[in-house]
Formats: sequence, structure tokens, C-alpha cells
Amino acid sequence: MTVRAIRGATQLDADDAEHLLERTAELMTTVLDRNELTPDDVISIFLTATPDLRSAFPAVAVRQLGITDVPMMCAQEIGVAGALPRVVRLMAHVETTKPRSAMRHVYLHGTTVLRDDLADR
Repeated sequence: MTVRAIRGATQLDADDAEHLLERTAELMTTVLDRNELTPDDVISIFLTATPDLRSAFPAVAVRQLGITDVPMMCAQEIGVAGALPRVVRLMAHVETTKPRSAMRHVYLHGTTVLRDDLADR
């Protein structure tokens, strides 16, 4: 097994707790599905939110999926002028036998502009 990092992001329509939790859960589920992973493969998850998102912690959504024994940390993104608003980002460290080139990064709901070079099409 090797440790790999997978990135992802999703954009929200509004700063609403239920919406934030739904989009974050969708992001985490898609990362697992596209990379053929289970929660047991996840080592840790780092989640960030842009400064305009304050309604809920993104980690709550992951815990509601049943991923409760994985270390997680939430942080606020740097408030850069002109940055894409209402974005939750994720970086998951996982154990896998796949090479780095096989990792499928996930950019949902308008966030492909953040890393068009990594976005899975």
C-alpha cells in the first residue's frame, strides 16, 4: 500500500448549512466512488471553506456519512480578492495500490476552473 492525496472542490449556491452539508457529502462520496475506495482506505481529510461560508463545518457532512474514525481538520481559505466564492475544498490522504497518475481528483459545481489540469472529465 502507498499513501496518496486526492483533491476536490465544490461550489455552493448559498451559505446555507443544509446545502453545505449536502454538497460536501456529495464531494466526499464522489471522491470515494471515482477512486474505488472505502472509508477504511482514508487516513485523514483536510477541508477548507472560503471566508464567505460560515453556516456549518464541512467535516460534519463527512461524519454524517459514517466516516467517524478518520482524523479531519477544517480551516478557512485565504480571502484573496477575485477568488471563486462559496467553495469547499478537500484533500484526502488514502492508502491504495494505485499509482499517483491513477488518482481521480473531483471538481464539482463550477469548480473545474480551480484546477482544470486535474479535473476529471
